[in-house]
Amino acid sequence: MLLEPTLARLRELRLAGMAEALEEQQAVPDILGLSFEDRLGLLVDRELTLRKDRRQTQLLRRAKLRLQASIEDLDFRSPRGLDRSVILRLASCDWIRRHQVVLISGATGTGKTYLACALAQAACRQGLSSRYFRLPRLVEELALARADGSYPKLMDRLHKTELVVLDDYGLTPLSHNERRDLLEVIEDRTGRKATLVTSQLPFEHWHDVVGDATFADAILDGLVHHAHRIKLKGASMRRKEPTNPSPKAATA
Repeated sequence: MLLEPTLARLRELRLAGMAEALEEQQAVPDILGLSFEDRLGLLVDRELTLRKDRRQTQLLRRAKLRLQASIEDLDFRSPRGLDRSVILRLASCDWIRRHQVVLISGATGTGKTYLACALAQAACRQGLSSRYFRLPRLVEELALARADGSYPKLMDRLHKTELVVLDDYGLTPLSHNERRDLLEVIEDRTGRKATLVTSQLPFEHWHDVVGDATFADAILDGLVHHAHRIKLKGASMRRKEPTNPSPKAATA
């Protein structure tokens, strides 16, 4: 059978990985020494690898992470309360599959956003959908969605996302509508999907920033149960940066 029609059919079937591998096999002199099953297995492996790579690229693009962060680039040497064993356990993403919560607190520059993005990137690498938001921006998007009628669609996208990162909790006080929308997001995810929240505020002050005791109780009730807490400390990591740091190293 001619090779070109087979390659064309593979591409028509969107099996680009198998087509590429088949072309490469023709350039290997000893390939005929392999059995049909072995050669077919190599083609299938290439297709699977290609699809996983495409899926990961797509997930990372949709995650809109603020920083190009990775677990491998975390600095565990600085004394800032970053426990390697805890972080590596979280990087396995089992907590995401169990629909749990990670809460990260610490002063400006201690690496909260970098750690959050690194954990979200680890999720994407394992085929789990993630989405990063600065909390002030999210409540703005929710308000606009309510106004233009796209609120149900936005909430549905959030619900389907396996990990939502809410960065900068407590940066500004919440209005009545903002805490109402935040409560809906948290309640919709509690026990169903995973959430990661970062804040400059110590955990004991998270209640105060909501501005209403009833809403605060409801919001924090959905966050603190089954939550993994990480409290970063020490001097700002930004003081250790070179004059022109790369985006990757900015808050590692």
